[in-house]
Amino acid sequence: MTDRTAVAGGPADPSQPSASPVVRGLLLALGWLCVGLGALGAVLPVMPTTPFLLVAAWAFARSSRRLRAWLYGHPRFGAALRAWHEHGAIPRRGKVLSIVGMSLSFAWVLHRAEQPWLPVVVGLTLLCVAAFILTRPEPPPRSAAAATAAQPAE
Repeated sequence: MTDRTAVAGGPADPSQPSASPVVRGLLLALGWLCVGLGALGAVLPVMPTTPFLLVAAWAFARSSRRLRAWLYGHPRFGAALRAWHEHGAIPRRGKVLSIVGMSLSFAWVLHRAEQPWLPVVVGLTLLCVAAFILTRPEPPPRSAAAATAAQPAE
């Protein structure tokens, strides 16, 4: 797939930020809410990170090019967003953490559920999500030139 990066480490996005101040404000609020939820997901094992950051990237793309570039260039979150946007890929570490988190969540539901149908519904849902995650490709390895450029000079 071709590299579509254009804006300070972020993918090219031809869409223009919203002209309406009300819509722009709502999108900015949604973007920041999702960044906050994504940051919580980075430290809480039962909460996802990347889906919230994908929504934040979408909202920022329509409200603030600067915030979108910041998010795609973020040292903690940017690489996963770029991998998804450019390749539809999920890093192996993300896959493992997702499956572990879903397994722990399912174990908790099994332990706490009072209705016998609840673990079945939750289990089938998590199984579908796990299948989707596991069938996504992994990001391509960084090229030697990119790896060399990313290392600090001595």
